[in-house]
Amino acid sequence: MQCAALSSKVATTLAQKPVVATRSGRKAVAVRAVAAQVTETKLNTKRSEEIFKEAQELLPGGVNSPVRAFKSVGGQPIVFDHVKGAYCWDADNNKYIDYVGSWGPAIVGHANDEVSDALKAQIDKGTSFGAPCELENVLAKMVIDRVPSVEMVRFVNSGTEACLSVVRLMRAYTGREKIIKFTGCYHGHADQFLVQAGSGVLTLGLSDSPGVPATTAAATLTAQYNNLESVKALFEANKGEIAGLILEPVVGNSGFIPPTKEFLQGLRQLCTQEGAVLCFDEVMTGFRIAKGCAQEHFGVTPDLTTMGKVIGGGLPVGAYGGKKEIMQMVAPAGPMYQAGTLSGNPLAMVAGIKTLEILGRPGAYEHLDTITKRLINGILDAAKETGHAMCGGSISGMFGFFFCEGPVSCFEDAKASDTAKFGRFHRGMLEQGVYLAPSQFEAGFTSLAHTEEDIDATIEAARKVLASL
Repeated sequence: MQCAALSSKVATTLAQKPVVATRSGRKAVAVRAVAAQVTETKLNTKRSEEIFKEAQELLPGGVNSPVRAFKSVGGQPIVFDHVKGAYCWDADNNKYIDYVGSWGPAIVGHANDEVSDALKAQIDKGTSFGAPCELENVLAKMVIDRVPSVEMVRFVNSGTEACLSVVRLMRAYTGREKIIKFTGCYHGHADQFLVQAGSGVLTLGLSDSPGVPATTAAATLTAQYNNLESVKALFEANKGEIAGLILEPVVGNSGFIPPTKEFLQGLRQLCTQEGAVLCFDEVMTGFRIAKGCAQEHFGVTPDLTTMGKVIGGGLPVGAYGGKKEIMQMVAPAGPMYQAGTLSGNPLAMVAGIKTLEILGRPGAYEHLDTITKRLINGILDAAKETGHAMCGGSISGMFGFFFCEGPVSCFEDAKASDTAKFGRFHRGMLEQGVYLAPSQFEAGFTSLAHTEEDIDATIEAARKVLASL
């Protein structure tokens, strides 16, 4: 990620060039002096605290997914009660502008009326079949039509399931065992991925996870993101042994880190040359940064793709797909076994179909791109005005920023950011009615429901909070 001086000029490159805010001396002092006169809002979180206290006796750490515990930002987790559009309300009825969006799926807005109506109609027909239904065909055709690499697709129930299945498929297809991933990239919690993983592991300060066999970890090789030479070295040292390579085409699990196009093109060439399978993990980027996912945006086509989040419209779902020649290895067409009782669940299919239909309407991605650029540029402007080093960027409806000068082009760069300051910023934004991901190492998301007024309110909130830090 290259950072440059803040400018009002909108970048026209394939990914918006991240920009940097630097210290501005006397102006920063003046702004902070004004901010010091502002009375800090104190949230009433009594009910959230009661619920979370009880949860800690019932659930490990009080949560069902680690990042929700607010360990990296401190303070009390917010317990959600309901959501609608671009907003969420907690158990104490505090309202927030939401930039997490259920970690990406709520791209058309929370509880979208069209999606909800389609789900209600399906509930009357049944919520689970465990048998083929035509809805699977409908969503499959939509995915195949939009995603350049996908000729056949298999639906599963989560991004983790999609990624662990695709690694098994790469090994079955090539007859090799080793895979390459990138430090700081997260592909779910399967054993083979918890080696120098991203987000959740980073958030808790863990390098790896107990319980992963050494033999499993040994088959996973790690390279540095945006560093093609590190990948070449692994292929050279493991000639004829690497089944495939998997990566987030835009990193969202070490914070928002875009690739260079040359990096992605180099990976494509290397995998072709070495007879390895290239897989883009588009669980996060899929249908969010472009109608045809990151591979369409960057013009680089992998052999396999994993998907999730958006294609379930907020319901649990995942998928993997790719070249027919490879996908026909999957049972019952071929010998590689993978199954799931709830795979192709009719509710998830209906929600995904309606969500992709809405995203296919004119102006959808233009809206996401416009508001997200305004958001990140506004936050970085506010950082510059208040004297904080910050860099960041966006692509369509995905964005992120770091409290450091930058540039941030890989996990090692991301680790150098000021996570303590991010924690204070996160809490301050909550106090101002803005809900951001409770970790510096997570990307943010906008939706079709976010308005210009929401963006303006968020930028103003950021200015107040930054001035008080």
